[in-house]
Amino acid sequence: MKKAPAAKKVTVATKKATARIKGTAPARTVVHPPGGESRTALVRRARRINRELAEVYPYAHPELDFTNPFQLVVATVLSAQTTDLRVNQTTPALFARYPTPEDLAAANPEDVEEILRPCGFFRAKTKSVIGLSKALVEDFGGEVPDRLEDLVKLPGVGRKTAFVVLGNAFGRPGITVDTHFQRLVRRWQWTGETDPDKIEAAIGALFPKSDWTDLSHHVIWHGRRICHARKPACGACPIAPLCPAYGEGETDPEKAKKLLKYEKGGFPGQRLNPPQAYLDAGGKPAPPLGAG
Repeated sequence: MKKAPAAKKVTVATKKATARIKGTAPARTVVHPPGGESRTALVRRARRINRELAEVYPYAHPELDFTNPFQLVVATVLSAQTTDLRVNQTTPALFARYPTPEDLAAANPEDVEEILRPCGFFRAKTKSVIGLSKALVEDFGGEVPDRLEDLVKLPGVGRKTAFVVLGNAFGRPGITVDTHFQRLVRRWQWTGETDPDKIEAAIGALFPKSDWTDLSHHVIWHGRRICHARKPACGACPIAPLCPAYGEGETDPEKAKKLLKYEKGGFPGQRLNPPQAYLDAGGKPAPPLGAG
């Protein structure tokens, strides 16, 4: 029998990322994970990636500002096709004027549209948040339900939004399959599925349920900061030795550092009022609307 060809070796930076990338990460020779790895090997690699990302982002959290489930479900609906930063800059005025579902349900749509204008698609979003507020008042006594089957009945709320609310407002595990999550789990060859529901099921099977919410944060944060869609910063990636897609992006450590985004690149974080752990790690709060 012929021997299989030796796996191609690559040199990557492996020093873990911190709240501030300092200096050049030391180089280390690693081998790409083999194609067609066994199910057991896939589970081990996937869970190791999550552990590594947990060390890189110990302060990972939802990047939408909220103080109660109602604020979170509204903010998540508003975040469609815009940034969390823009939503966080917009919602203070919205919640100051309409602090409860009853208030927003009775609001004049034109007044809400004016507040939501910076979020884009403000007319459709106004219809959604007023509609979901009315549904909360009429069907759930003004309270946000804590069951998936009830949340997805609300206007503008799909499974992704529902899992954000369940995981972060009620502490019920869920996987948030946003665009970053979809891109990375396929890039890492955790699944080849493209349908969000099938991705959710495939990834859920690789991890214990108790890991699902934090896993979502870790993957999304990594996708926003390092593993970008067009120019992933491979040379500054702490999980490069575990990534079968290493080399799709910039591999030079110094050049890769320039591709880092958000707080790793010196920019403010998404939230105006981030958790204390994020601030302690060197993260910065985002500026209010109109301040930058």
